[in-house]
Amino acid sequence: MHHPISGEAADAPRRTAISSLYSHVISALAALGTVWIFAIMLLICADVIGLKLFARPLYGVIEFTENSIVPIVFLQLAAVLRHGRLTRADFLFAPLKANRPGIAGMMDAVFLLIGGGIFAVLAAELLGDFTAALGNGEYIGTRGVFTMPTWPFRLLTAIGAVATAVEFARCVTLALARCRSRQEVLALSVTLGLFALSLALIMWMEPGRLALGGLIILGLVVLLAAGMHVAPVMMLVGLVGIWLIRDNPTIAFKALKTATTGTVNKFDFGVIPLFVLMGLFTDISGIGRDAYRVAAWWTRKLLGGLGIATVVANAIFAAVTGISIASAAVFSKLAVPQMVAHGYTPRFATGTVAGSSVLGMLLPPSLLLIIYAFVAEASVGKLFLAAIIPGLFLALLFCATILLMARYWPGFVGQPASVVDLEAETLVSSARRLLPIGVLITVIIGGVYLGWFTPTQAGAVGALAAMGITILRGKLNRSALWMVMQETGLISVSVLMLVIGASMLSKALVISTLPMQMVDFATASGFGFWGVLGLFLLIVVLMGMFLDASSIIVITVPIALPLIVTLGVPVIGPDVVIWFGIVTVVAVEMGLLTPPFGISVFVVKSTVGSICTLGDVFIGSLPFVLAMAVLIVVLMAFPSLVTLAF
Repeated sequence: MHHPISGEAADAPRRTAISSLYSHVISALAALGTVWIFAIMLLICADVIGLKLFARPLYGVIEFTENSIVPIVFLQLAAVLRHGRLTRADFLFAPLKANRPGIAGMMDAVFLLIGGGIFAVLAAELLGDFTAALGNGEYIGTRGVFTMPTWPFRLLTAIGAVATAVEFARCVTLALARCRSRQEVLALSVTLGLFALSLALIMWMEPGRLALGGLIILGLVVLLAAGMHVAPVMMLVGLVGIWLIRDNPTIAFKALKTATTGTVNKFDFGVIPLFVLMGLFTDISGIGRDAYRVAAWWTRKLLGGLGIATVVANAIFAAVTGISIASAAVFSKLAVPQMVAHGYTPRFATGTVAGSSVLGMLLPPSLLLIIYAFVAEASVGKLFLAAIIPGLFLALLFCATILLMARYWPGFVGQPASVVDLEAETLVSSARRLLPIGVLITVIIGGVYLGWFTPTQAGAVGALAAMGITILRGKLNRSALWMVMQETGLISVSVLMLVIGASMLSKALVISTLPMQMVDFATASGFGFWGVLGLFLLIVVLMGMFLDASSIIVITVPIALPLIVTLGVPVIGPDVVIWFGIVTVVAVEMGLLTPPFGISVFVVKSTVGSICTLGDVFIGSLPFVLAMAVLIVVLMAFPSLVTLAF
């Protein structure tokens, strides 16, 4: 007997085909953005070679790079969202999702719906930008030297925004599909109702600019704590804030488009994907392993020798990566098994790796310093040079901490056995192992210090050099290359979106006059520079318990910097912005090691497995948090340690 196929069953293959096609489109857009980063690296390197060796630069490289960054971000943004790499603070949301997944799903659906709405508005604005550029024949460059139309860049950016809005919609559909009970529907209704009620109440009360500035901060904190993605939160509160302050949605939408297309479209922002690319190449090249072997041999006779070796190797590795997570992952595999096998406690071994991994965010080239430079409109090169002495001093503090613990707290460190099984090193073999790292450090720090390269050019040359080293060592195959390029895109886009969101938030805060009022209040109240700085550092460390480091910087620095500069110039001097950046990064790094977030701790724990508990890693890293607090006190007492290098 023939049974007709139901309409729903007949539509299933069609839905599957559409879904598969859509997934391929998202992957293709992300692949284009990934390859684009690699192409920019090659172009900048060719420009540097042409200029330095033949006095014949490649015209248009700077303009092409500047106009490429925004489309690169948006082409990969949908994939970033799909892979769950769009930054969010889930310290409250994650437990709710584990215990009440349905309710968490409904809340997430609301957050995703809002994010999709923001990007739908943005896509409409960007499509208008594209049609205007196409119709007006807009171009970049100089006639007779180099020109290129801008409409392809605008078109690809708009396509990426549309794809991101669609991906948000897809995620909303998936979240709603998990709705199974009346309680979950109630959670969805309550969340939507709270949003609508809050907005209606604010509009009814018609608060002044200053009050709206305070509400922007309050809304930011509440939505971040609830688990909404960080970049969309900043874009949302900035958009709504400007809308209410200026009482004009058109102005708010234009501000959103300007924050998106006019923030990261600068040559200096190319440094982020290029340094990430270089760091990932060094990660797979085995440079970290060589640094650890050399350090372990030469420190074998010291108290806590393998712990000190881990710090030294981390400091060397940090000078060519700039990403603390990479250091934590590498040395969790290298150092922890060695240290435990030689009698060190798992708590001390994992804590040492987690603690010393933060050197990657202070010693240049540091991704956090780059982000701070863009948010504070400071010189990346100056920040790199300013971080050298504090970074090396922090490494020495870590080594001293290990020596003191090994001497006075042996129960915590363990009972190290002989290390005669380590591979013997000579000065010649050590130099040979460290030569690739020396080359990269010379290219990056030496090139910037001597004025050979801008930081962006140093990033491109360093990435190409790291790739060459990886090839020469036989560590680069097709799958590894694609993994590096793909991961570069995911990391870079998530960071650059934070910068874009911070720009929108800053615009709203400036219009509200809140930062200026804070300056006037702090000046009149007599808190003084040190009182304001102490309060800021306390807030940053507390935020580090719940937010990632990049988010903390882009959220707090625009609010605090005007106040710090006004009060700090008479105390610290004209380089207060640079000094404040170093102190801020050290304070933010402390958050990488403090519960409940502590991203470096989580990376170490996930790498070492069941060798110890998560609490053991947090306790093991506590002495290093105290050492970082000591560094902050030293930098406050002797600000010249920061400015000595430039």
